[in-house]
Amino acid sequence: MKELSLHLLDIVKNSTAAGASLVRVELTEAEDHTLTVVIADNGRGMSPEMLAAVSDPFTTTRTTRKVGLGIPLYRLAAEQTGGSVTLESTEGVGTTVTAVFHLDHLDCAPLGDLPGTAALLIQGSPQIDFRFSHATPRGSYVLDTQEMREMLGPEVPLDAPEVFAWVTEYLAEQEAGI
Repeated sequence: MKELSLHLLDIVKNSTAAGASLVRVELTEAEDHTLTVVIADNGRGMSPEMLAAVSDPFTTTRTTRKVGLGIPLYRLAAEQTGGSVTLESTEGVGTTVTAVFHLDHLDCAPLGDLPGTAALLIQGSPQIDFRFSHATPRGSYVLDTQEMREMLGPEVPLDAPEVFAWVTEYLAEQEAGI
């Protein structure tokens, strides 16, 4: 994948497939030019055996194909920059995937379309709550769908086209400001 936002899309879709009702996506850029990405969910979690094997491209829960490249490619993208990926998971509790990228490394992929990715995830899984945050030395922002639901009320679904447009525009403005 050529952009980190596409990796985020893939990993978060795993969270939604695991039955998560809440997914947190936290991006933190530090003064030392590292980007830490934490994706945490409250889904089914993984057994210790599955957790140990999840980096193997021939380990997948899919029945449509026998190859699962999401975590191995994400790990490769981080390691190519001198970074790393760690996974923590407990059955019945959820999974946390933490990746560190060195942004000043030649092989670091661009972040990509984070606003579009976040809006797509919300529209594609409107029943799930998401909390997106991005912090840099210049500023930060948070978008929380639980707060959005409180403001919009039950009559406005999160997959409404107007909500999709607002989320995309809001996040683009926030990204431009940090």
